[in-house]
Amino acid sequence: MYKSTVGLREAKANLSRLVKEVQLGKEIILTERGKPVAKLTPIKQESLSLKERLNKLEQSGWLVPLQKNKSSKVPTPLPLPGQKAQELLQEDRNK
Repeated sequence: MYKSTVGLREAKANLSRLVKEVQLGKEIILTERGKPVAKLTPIKQESLSLKERLNKLEQSGWLVPLQKNKSSKVPTPLPLPGQKAQELLQEDRNK
């Protein structure tokens, strides 16, 4: 992992750029008057919640968000007399 050192004043002025660099895997040490005081590091994937990981995959283009279509309803099943539904199911399973 590539490391970089940045002063607090510069970090304040360039926070967005620094965060983008961290997202790419860079580790940044923040200094105050030349002394290290903090470290910016990428968050490990396994420490993110499932929702956060899915959002990240959607943002990177690996997943397409589910389109919720409220107008599409599942039709009600057709009634079959007697044991016909069970017979059709067994017939389908035996194929």
